Amino acid sequence: MALSIEELKAAILKKAETAPKPQLYIKDFYACDPDSKPRVVKNAANDLVKEGKLMFWSSGSTTMYAMKNRIKNEEGASGVN
Repeated sequence: MALSIEELKAAILKKAETAPKPQLYIKDFYACDPDSKPRVVKNAANDLVKEGKLMFWSSGSTTMYAMKNRIKNEEGASGVN
């Protein structure tokens, strides 16, 4: 049975906090709830971006998701304001 949206958001945040790498592809979040359809997971991740809990991060060719406090800016300082 698929998780509720709030449970899914909590699982996505936990994954973003504990993953070994700070930037994650949307497909990395699919494992948070294998019973949910990919579009539901993407919508939940996008809601977290709108809420300010996650942010988009771009490598130039790919857009990924990240937590602000885990990303390093170009100067190497921790976090992004």
